[in-house]
Amino acid sequence: MHQDEVEAACGRRAADRRGRLLHLPTAAGRHREALEADDAGRDVQDHDAPGQTLTLVRNEGFLPKINEGFLKEWLDLGHCISSVKSSLESFEGFMTVDSRGGVIPGVKFTDTTFAGVPVRVYEPPAGGEGHLRRGLMYLHGGGWAFGSGKFGTYDSISSMVSDELNCVVVSVDYRLYPEVHFPEPFLDCLAAAKHFLSPEVLARYAIDPERVAVSGDSAGGNLAAAVAQEISIDDGVPVKFSVQALIYPVLQALDFNTPSFVQNQNMAVLPRHTMVRFWLQYLNADLSLLPQFIANNHSSSLHSAFTTELRSRLDWTVLLPPKFKKNHTPLVVEKKGSPEILKRVPGLLDRRAAPLLAEAAAIAKCPRAYIMTCEYDVLRDDGLMYAQRLRDAGVSVSVEHLEDGFHGCFGFIAWPLDFDVGKRAVRAYISWLQSNL
Repeated sequence: MHQDEVEAACGRRAADRRGRLLHLPTAAGRHREALEADDAGRDVQDHDAPGQTLTLVRNEGFLPKINEGFLKEWLDLGHCISSVKSSLESFEGFMTVDSRGGVIPGVKFTDTTFAGVPVRVYEPPAGGEGHLRRGLMYLHGGGWAFGSGKFGTYDSISSMVSDELNCVVVSVDYRLYPEVHFPEPFLDCLAAAKHFLSPEVLARYAIDPERVAVSGDSAGGNLAAAVAQEISIDDGVPVKFSVQALIYPVLQALDFNTPSFVQNQNMAVLPRHTMVRFWLQYLNADLSLLPQFIANNHSSSLHSAFTTELRSRLDWTVLLPPKFKKNHTPLVVEKKGSPEILKRVPGLLDRRAAPLLAEAAAIAKCPRAYIMTCEYDVLRDDGLMYAQRLRDAGVSVSVEHLEDGFHGCFGFIAWPLDFDVGKRAVRAYISWLQSNL
Protein backbone atom coordinates (compact mmCIF):
# COMPACT_ATOMS: atom_id res chain seq x y z
CA MET A 1 0.00 0.00 0.00
CA HIS A 2 1.31 3.44 -0.92
CA GLN A 3 1.73 6.08 1.76
CA ASP A 4 -1.06 8.25 0.29
CA GLU A 5 -3.44 5.30 0.41
CA VAL A 6 -2.56 4.66 4.04
CA GLU A 7 -3.16 8.32 4.87
CA ALA A 8 -6.53 8.22 3.17
CA ALA A 9 -7.51 5.03 4.97
CA CYS A 10 -6.45 6.46 8.31
CA GLY A 11 -8.35 9.64 7.61
CA ARG A 12 -11.52 7.74 6.85
CA ARG A 13 -11.19 5.85 10.12
CA ALA A 14 -10.50 9.02 12.07
CA ALA A 15 -13.93 10.53 11.47
CA ASP A 16 -14.90 13.54 13.50
CA ARG A 17 -16.08 12.46 16.95
CA ARG A 18 -19.28 14.40 16.47
CA GLY A 19 -20.27 11.85 13.85
CA ARG A 20 -22.45 8.86 14.42
CA LEU A 21 -21.53 6.64 17.38
CA LEU A 22 -20.94 3.73 15.05
CA HIS A 23 -18.04 5.63 13.47
CA LEU A 24 -16.24 6.83 16.59
CA PRO A 25 -12.46 7.03 15.93
CA THR A 26 -11.67 4.72 18.84
CA ALA A 27 -10.73 1.17 19.60
CA ALA A 28 -14.41 0.55 20.17
CA GLY A 29 -15.25 1.21 16.53
CA ARG A 30 -12.42 -0.85 15.17
CA HIS A 31 -13.09 -3.75 17.52
CA ARG A 32 -16.70 -3.59 16.39
CA GLU A 33 -15.59 -3.89 12.74
CA ALA A 34 -13.43 -6.92 13.55
CA LEU A 35 -16.23 -8.56 15.47
CA GLU A 36 -18.71 -7.95 12.67
CA ALA A 37 -16.30 -9.64 10.29
CA ASP A 38 -16.06 -12.57 12.70
CA ASP A 39 -19.85 -12.79 13.05
CA ALA A 40 -20.23 -12.77 9.28
CA GLY A 41 -18.03 -15.83 9.05
CA ARG A 42 -15.04 -14.05 7.56
CA ASP A 43 -11.68 -15.28 8.84
CA VAL A 44 -10.07 -12.33 10.57
CA GLN A 45 -6.52 -13.63 10.35
CA ASP A 46 -6.77 -17.11 8.77
CA HIS A 47 -5.85 -18.89 11.98
CA ASP A 48 -8.01 -20.79 14.44
CA ALA A 49 -6.26 -19.83 17.68
CA PRO A 50 -6.39 -16.04 17.19
CA GLY A 51 -9.96 -16.36 15.92
CA GLN A 52 -10.92 -18.23 19.08
CA THR A 53 -9.16 -15.55 21.10
CA LEU A 54 -11.24 -12.86 19.41
CA THR A 55 -14.41 -14.75 20.29
CA LEU A 56 -13.34 -15.30 23.90
CA VAL A 57 -12.28 -11.69 24.35
CA ARG A 58 -15.70 -10.65 23.13
CA ASN A 59 -17.70 -13.21 25.10
CA GLU A 60 -15.85 -12.78 28.37
CA GLY A 61 -16.61 -9.07 28.48
CA PHE A 62 -13.30 -7.37 27.65
CA LEU A 63 -14.49 -5.51 24.57
CA PRO A 64 -17.78 -4.29 26.01
CA LYS A 65 -15.85 -2.74 28.90
CA ILE A 66 -13.29 -1.18 26.57
CA ASN A 67 -16.10 0.18 24.40
CA GLU A 68 -17.83 1.53 27.50
CA GLY A 69 -14.63 3.26 28.57
CA PHE A 70 -14.16 5.01 25.25
CA LEU A 71 -17.83 6.01 25.18
CA LYS A 72 -17.56 7.58 28.64
CA GLU A 73 -14.53 9.57 27.53
CA TRP A 74 -16.28 10.68 24.34
CA LEU A 75 -19.21 11.90 26.44
CA ASP A 76 -16.84 13.66 28.87
CA LEU A 77 -17.94 11.35 31.70
CA GLY A 78 -14.47 10.32 32.75
CA HIS A 79 -11.15 9.06 31.42
CA CYS A 80 -11.39 5.82 29.42
CA ILE A 81 -8.29 4.36 31.11
CA SER A 82 -9.83 4.71 34.56
CA SER A 83 -12.99 2.93 33.42
CA VAL A 84 -11.13 0.05 31.81
CA LYS A 85 -8.75 -0.30 34.77
CA SER A 86 -11.58 -0.91 37.22
CA SER A 87 -13.16 -3.47 34.90
CA LEU A 88 -9.90 -5.36 34.39
CA GLU A 89 -9.19 -5.44 38.11
CA SER A 90 -12.61 -6.96 38.74
CA PHE A 91 -12.07 -9.56 36.04
CA GLU A 92 -8.61 -10.52 37.38
CA GLY A 93 -10.19 -11.29 40.73
CA PHE A 94 -12.63 -13.60 38.98
CA MET A 95 -9.91 -15.66 37.27
CA THR A 96 -8.54 -18.79 38.91
CA VAL A 97 -5.34 -20.74 38.36
CA ASP A 98 -4.77 -24.47 38.71
CA SER A 99 -2.76 -26.03 41.53
CA ARG A 100 0.56 -25.11 39.93
CA GLY A 101 -0.19 -21.39 40.23
CA GLY A 102 -1.85 -19.02 42.63
CA VAL A 103 -0.77 -19.31 46.25
CA ILE A 104 2.06 -21.86 46.38
CA PRO A 105 2.74 -23.36 49.81
CA GLY A 106 6.01 -22.07 51.19
CA VAL A 107 6.37 -19.07 48.87
CA LYS A 108 5.93 -15.95 50.94
CA PHE A 109 5.48 -12.44 49.65
CA THR A 110 6.07 -9.06 51.19
CA ASP A 111 4.79 -5.72 49.95
CA THR A 112 7.42 -3.06 50.44
CA THR A 113 9.21 -0.28 48.56
CA PHE A 114 12.54 -0.18 46.74
CA ALA A 115 13.85 3.40 46.50
CA GLY A 116 10.30 4.61 47.12
CA VAL A 117 8.77 2.42 44.38
CA PRO A 118 6.12 -0.13 45.46
CA VAL A 119 7.24 -3.73 44.93
CA ARG A 120 6.13 -7.20 45.94
CA VAL A 121 8.95 -9.55 46.92
CA TYR A 122 8.41 -13.30 46.53
CA GLU A 123 10.75 -15.57 48.50
CA PRO A 124 11.00 -19.31 47.78
CA PRO A 125 10.33 -21.96 50.41
CA ALA A 126 13.91 -23.27 50.24
CA GLY A 127 15.11 -20.13 51.97
CA GLY A 128 18.59 -18.73 51.74
CA GLU A 129 20.23 -20.54 54.60
CA GLY A 130 23.70 -21.72 53.63
CA HIS A 131 23.40 -21.06 49.90
CA LEU A 132 22.65 -18.22 47.49
CA ARG A 133 19.51 -17.98 45.40
CA ARG A 134 18.61 -16.59 42.02
CA GLY A 135 17.06 -13.12 41.73
CA LEU A 136 14.63 -11.74 39.14
CA MET A 137 13.00 -8.34 38.74
CA TYR A 138 9.71 -8.48 36.83
CA LEU A 139 8.01 -5.52 35.11
CA HIS A 140 4.39 -6.11 34.15
CA GLY A 141 2.78 -5.17 30.86
CA GLY A 142 -0.35 -3.14 30.17
CA GLY A 143 0.55 -0.36 27.73
CA TRP A 144 2.16 1.70 30.52
CA ALA A 145 -1.45 2.33 31.60
CA PHE A 146 -2.86 -0.88 33.10
CA GLY A 147 -1.87 -3.70 35.35
CA SER A 148 -0.14 -4.62 38.57
CA GLY A 149 2.29 -7.37 39.41
CA LYS A 150 0.27 -8.12 42.54
CA PHE A 151 -2.84 -9.51 40.86
CA GLY A 152 -4.07 -12.16 38.48
CA THR A 153 -1.69 -14.31 36.51
CA TYR A 154 1.25 -11.96 37.18
CA ASP A 155 1.02 -12.91 40.84
CA SER A 156 0.67 -16.58 39.94
CA ILE A 157 3.64 -16.65 37.56
CA SER A 158 5.88 -14.81 40.03
CA SER A 159 5.01 -17.44 42.64
CA MET A 160 5.74 -20.24 40.18
CA VAL A 161 9.11 -18.76 39.22
CA SER A 162 10.06 -18.25 42.85
CA ASP A 163 9.12 -21.81 43.78
CA GLU A 164 10.53 -23.70 40.79
CA LEU A 165 13.77 -21.74 40.41
CA ASN A 166 14.50 -21.10 44.09
CA CYS A 167 14.40 -17.44 43.09
CA VAL A 168 13.64 -14.17 44.84
CA VAL A 169 11.24 -12.37 42.51
CA VAL A 170 10.69 -8.63 42.78
CA SER A 171 7.56 -7.46 40.96
CA VAL A 172 7.55 -3.70 40.43
CA ASP A 173 4.43 -1.54 40.50
CA TYR A 174 5.75 1.45 38.58
CA ARG A 175 3.52 4.49 38.12
CA LEU A 176 1.07 4.45 35.20
CA TYR A 177 -0.69 6.70 32.71
CA PRO A 178 -2.63 8.98 33.07
CA GLU A 179 -0.97 9.95 36.34
CA VAL A 180 2.48 10.03 34.72
CA HIS A 181 4.14 9.85 31.31
CA PHE A 182 7.58 8.94 30.02
CA PRO A 183 10.15 8.99 31.52
CA GLU A 184 8.59 8.46 34.97
CA PRO A 185 7.70 4.73 34.55
CA PHE A 186 11.23 4.07 33.27
CA LEU A 187 12.77 6.06 36.12
CA ASP A 188 10.67 4.14 38.67
CA CYS A 189 11.91 0.82 37.27
CA LEU A 190 15.50 2.03 37.07
CA ALA A 191 15.46 3.23 40.68
CA ALA A 192 13.98 -0.07 41.87
CA ALA A 193 16.56 -2.00 39.82
CA LYS A 194 19.50 -0.10 41.28
CA HIS A 195 18.16 -0.70 44.76
CA PHE A 196 17.66 -4.40 44.06
CA LEU A 197 21.19 -4.76 42.66
CA SER A 198 22.85 -3.07 45.61
CA PRO A 199 25.17 -5.43 47.52
CA GLU A 200 23.26 -4.78 50.75
CA VAL A 201 19.88 -5.82 49.33
CA LEU A 202 21.27 -8.85 47.51
CA ALA A 203 22.90 -9.97 50.76
CA ARG A 204 19.69 -9.41 52.71
CA TYR A 205 17.79 -11.77 50.42
CA ALA A 206 20.71 -14.20 49.98
CA ILE A 207 20.84 -13.64 46.21
CA ASP A 208 23.82 -14.63 44.09
CA PRO A 209 25.00 -11.35 42.45
CA GLU A 210 25.98 -13.27 39.32
CA ARG A 211 22.49 -14.73 38.87
CA VAL A 212 20.12 -11.77 38.69
CA ALA A 213 17.69 -11.22 35.81
CA VAL A 214 15.41 -8.46 34.61
CA SER A 215 12.26 -9.47 32.78
CA GLY A 216 8.93 -8.15 31.56
CA ASP A 217 6.17 -8.54 29.00
CA SER A 218 4.88 -6.08 26.39
CA ALA A 219 5.28 -2.57 27.87
CA GLY A 220 7.08 -4.27 30.76
CA GLY A 221 9.41 -5.84 28.19
CA ASN A 222 10.09 -2.36 26.90
CA LEU A 223 10.99 -1.19 30.40
CA ALA A 224 13.08 -4.30 31.09
CA ALA A 225 15.11 -3.81 27.89
CA ALA A 226 15.60 -0.11 28.62
CA VAL A 227 16.63 -0.77 32.24
CA ALA A 228 19.02 -3.53 31.14
CA GLN A 229 20.69 -1.11 28.73
CA GLU A 230 20.94 1.66 31.30
CA ILE A 231 22.37 -0.60 34.01
CA SER A 232 24.85 -2.12 31.55
CA ILE A 233 26.43 1.22 30.66
CA ASP A 234 26.32 2.72 34.17
CA ASP A 235 29.76 2.33 35.73
CA GLY A 236 28.29 3.42 39.04
CA VAL A 237 26.35 0.17 39.38
CA PRO A 238 28.86 -2.57 40.28
CA VAL A 239 26.42 -5.50 39.99
CA LYS A 240 24.84 -6.01 36.58
CA PHE A 241 21.92 -8.10 35.39
CA SER A 242 23.22 -11.41 34.07
CA VAL A 243 20.26 -12.05 31.75
CA GLN A 244 17.25 -10.24 30.33
CA ALA A 245 14.07 -12.15 29.48
CA LEU A 246 11.70 -10.18 27.26
CA ILE A 247 8.18 -11.37 26.47
CA TYR A 248 6.80 -9.85 23.23
CA PRO A 249 8.44 -6.49 24.04
CA VAL A 250 7.43 -3.18 22.44
CA LEU A 251 10.65 -1.49 21.34
CA GLN A 252 10.10 1.28 18.80
CA ALA A 253 7.54 3.87 17.68
CA LEU A 254 8.90 5.01 14.32
CA ASP A 255 7.51 2.31 12.03
CA PHE A 256 3.96 1.10 12.50
CA ASN A 257 4.02 -0.64 9.12
CA THR A 258 6.42 -3.50 9.76
CA PRO A 259 5.14 -6.84 8.40
CA SER A 260 3.75 -7.81 11.81
CA PHE A 261 1.99 -4.48 12.31
CA VAL A 262 0.35 -4.82 8.90
CA GLN A 263 -0.43 -8.54 9.20
CA ASN A 264 -1.97 -8.22 12.66
CA GLN A 265 -3.40 -4.73 12.51
CA ASN A 266 -6.89 -5.92 13.48
CA MET A 267 -5.86 -8.73 15.81
CA ALA A 268 -7.73 -9.06 19.08
CA VAL A 269 -6.12 -8.06 22.38
CA LEU A 270 -3.68 -5.60 20.75
CA PRO A 271 -4.70 -4.18 17.35
CA ARG A 272 -2.36 -1.65 15.76
CA HIS A 273 -4.38 1.46 16.56
CA THR A 274 -4.44 0.49 20.25
CA MET A 275 -0.65 0.07 20.33
CA VAL A 276 -0.22 3.46 18.68
CA ARG A 277 -2.59 5.01 21.22
CA PHE A 278 -0.54 3.47 24.06
CA TRP A 279 2.58 5.07 22.61
CA LEU A 280 0.94 8.48 22.29
CA GLN A 281 -0.26 8.29 25.88
CA TYR A 282 3.13 7.16 27.17
CA LEU A 283 4.98 9.92 25.32
CA ASN A 284 2.43 12.55 26.39
CA ALA A 285 1.47 13.29 22.79
CA ASP A 286 -1.77 14.57 21.34
CA LEU A 287 -4.02 11.58 20.64
CA SER A 288 -5.23 13.24 17.44
CA LEU A 289 -1.84 12.33 15.95
CA LEU A 290 -2.84 8.67 15.76
CA PRO A 291 -3.61 8.67 11.99
CA GLN A 292 -0.30 10.43 11.30
CA PHE A 293 1.60 7.79 13.24
CA ILE A 294 -0.18 4.87 11.57
CA ALA A 295 0.75 6.40 8.19
CA ASN A 296 4.41 6.81 9.32
CA ASN A 297 4.15 10.55 8.67
CA HIS A 298 6.09 11.17 11.87
CA SER A 299 9.21 9.46 10.48
CA SER A 300 9.58 10.99 7.02
CA SER A 301 12.83 10.14 5.24
CA LEU A 302 13.36 13.85 4.64
CA HIS A 303 13.53 14.68 8.34
CA SER A 304 17.11 15.56 9.25
CA ALA A 305 16.93 13.71 12.58
CA PHE A 306 16.29 10.37 10.87
CA THR A 307 19.74 9.68 9.55
CA THR A 308 20.59 6.62 7.48
CA GLU A 309 22.43 5.16 10.45
CA LEU A 310 19.44 5.66 12.75
CA ARG A 311 17.09 4.06 10.26
CA SER A 312 19.37 1.05 10.00
CA ARG A 313 18.63 0.30 13.66
CA LEU A 314 15.04 -0.61 12.78
CA ASP A 315 15.33 -1.59 9.10
CA TRP A 316 13.22 -4.72 9.04
CA THR A 317 14.23 -5.47 5.45
CA VAL A 318 17.70 -6.24 6.84
CA LEU A 319 17.02 -7.30 10.42
CA LEU A 320 14.13 -9.74 9.94
CA PRO A 321 14.60 -13.37 8.89
CA PRO A 322 13.24 -13.94 5.34
CA LYS A 323 10.23 -15.99 6.53
CA PHE A 324 8.82 -12.96 8.34
CA LYS A 325 9.26 -10.47 5.50
CA LYS A 326 6.86 -12.39 3.24
CA ASN A 327 5.64 -10.12 0.44
CA HIS A 328 5.62 -6.94 2.47
CA THR A 329 7.28 -3.75 1.32
CA PRO A 330 8.50 -0.97 3.62
CA LEU A 331 6.38 2.15 3.99
CA VAL A 332 8.81 5.05 3.96
CA VAL A 333 7.31 8.52 3.66
CA GLU A 334 9.51 10.25 1.11
CA LYS A 335 7.74 13.57 1.13
CA LYS A 336 7.93 16.12 3.92
CA GLY A 337 5.56 14.21 6.21
CA SER A 338 5.02 15.87 9.58
CA PRO A 339 8.48 16.83 10.87
CA GLU A 340 7.01 19.05 13.59
CA ILE A 341 5.85 15.93 15.40
CA LEU A 342 9.40 15.19 16.56
CA LYS A 343 9.59 18.55 18.28
CA ARG A 344 6.28 17.86 19.98
CA VAL A 345 7.19 14.26 20.88
CA PRO A 346 10.95 14.16 21.57
CA GLY A 347 10.69 10.80 23.32
CA LEU A 348 10.32 9.10 19.94
CA LEU A 349 14.11 9.05 19.53
CA ASP A 350 15.01 8.42 23.17
CA ARG A 351 16.47 4.92 23.61
CA ARG A 352 15.04 4.84 27.15
CA ALA A 353 11.61 4.85 25.51
CA ALA A 354 12.57 2.91 22.37
CA PRO A 355 15.39 0.46 23.20
CA LEU A 356 15.64 -0.75 19.59
CA LEU A 357 17.11 2.65 18.70
CA ALA A 358 20.08 2.32 21.06
CA GLU A 359 23.53 2.67 19.54
CA ALA A 360 25.50 -0.52 18.90
CA ALA A 361 28.02 0.28 21.64
CA ALA A 362 25.27 0.33 24.29
CA ILE A 363 23.64 -2.84 22.99
CA ALA A 364 26.98 -4.65 23.02
CA LYS A 365 27.15 -4.26 26.80
CA CYS A 366 23.73 -5.81 27.39
CA PRO A 367 23.32 -9.16 29.17
CA ARG A 368 22.47 -12.30 27.21
CA ALA A 369 18.85 -12.37 26.23
CA TYR A 370 15.75 -14.49 25.90
CA ILE A 371 13.12 -12.96 23.62
CA MET A 372 9.68 -14.50 23.15
CA THR A 373 7.71 -13.49 20.06
CA CYS A 374 4.28 -14.51 18.77
CA GLU A 375 3.22 -14.91 15.14
CA TYR A 376 -0.13 -13.19 15.69
CA ASP A 377 1.17 -10.06 17.41
CA VAL A 378 1.82 -6.56 16.06
CA LEU A 379 4.99 -6.51 18.20
CA ARG A 380 6.49 -9.69 16.72
CA ASP A 381 8.96 -7.83 14.51
CA ASP A 382 10.09 -5.49 17.28
CA GLY A 383 11.35 -8.49 19.23
CA LEU A 384 12.90 -10.19 16.21
CA MET A 385 14.72 -7.04 15.12
CA TYR A 386 16.08 -6.49 18.61
CA ALA A 387 17.29 -10.08 18.72
CA GLN A 388 19.25 -9.50 15.51
CA ARG A 389 20.71 -6.24 16.75
CA LEU A 390 21.86 -7.97 19.93
CA ARG A 391 23.45 -10.77 17.88
CA ASP A 392 25.14 -8.26 15.61
CA ALA A 393 26.63 -6.64 18.72
CA GLY A 394 27.97 -9.98 19.98
CA VAL A 395 25.31 -10.66 22.63
CA SER A 396 24.02 -14.22 23.03
CA VAL A 397 20.29 -14.42 22.23
CA SER A 398 17.68 -17.18 22.42
CA VAL A 399 14.47 -16.52 20.49
CA GLU A 400 11.31 -18.42 21.41
CA HIS A 401 8.86 -17.91 18.56
CA LEU A 402 5.35 -19.23 19.10
CA GLU A 403 3.78 -20.00 15.73
CA ASP A 404 0.32 -20.15 17.31
CA GLY A 405 0.97 -17.40 19.82
CA PHE A 406 -0.83 -14.07 20.12
CA HIS A 407 -0.17 -10.95 22.16
CA GLY A 408 -1.00 -11.48 25.81
CA CYS A 409 -0.99 -15.28 25.64
CA PHE A 410 1.70 -15.45 28.34
CA GLY A 411 -1.00 -14.43 30.82
CA PHE A 412 -3.75 -16.65 29.40
CA ILE A 413 -3.20 -19.55 31.80
CA ALA A 414 -6.17 -19.14 34.15
CA TRP A 415 -9.82 -20.07 33.78
CA PRO A 416 -11.80 -18.86 31.88
CA LEU A 417 -8.93 -17.85 29.56
CA ASP A 418 -6.65 -20.85 29.98
CA PHE A 419 -4.96 -21.49 26.63
CA ASP A 420 -2.56 -24.30 25.83
CA VAL A 421 -0.26 -21.81 24.08
CA GLY A 422 -0.20 -19.68 27.23
CA LYS A 423 0.82 -22.61 29.40
CA ARG A 424 3.50 -23.60 26.88
CA ALA A 425 4.79 -20.02 26.84
CA VAL A 426 5.15 -19.89 30.63
CA ARG A 427 6.78 -23.33 30.70
CA ALA A 428 9.30 -22.33 27.98
CA TYR A 429 10.13 -19.14 29.86
CA ILE A 430 10.72 -20.92 33.17
CA SER A 431 12.76 -23.66 31.46
CA TRP A 432 15.06 -21.14 29.83
CA LEU A 433 15.61 -19.35 33.12
CA GLN A 434 16.27 -22.68 34.80
CA SER A 435 19.12 -23.35 32.36
CA ASN A 436 20.49 -19.83 31.92
CA LEU A 437 20.06 -17.94 35.20
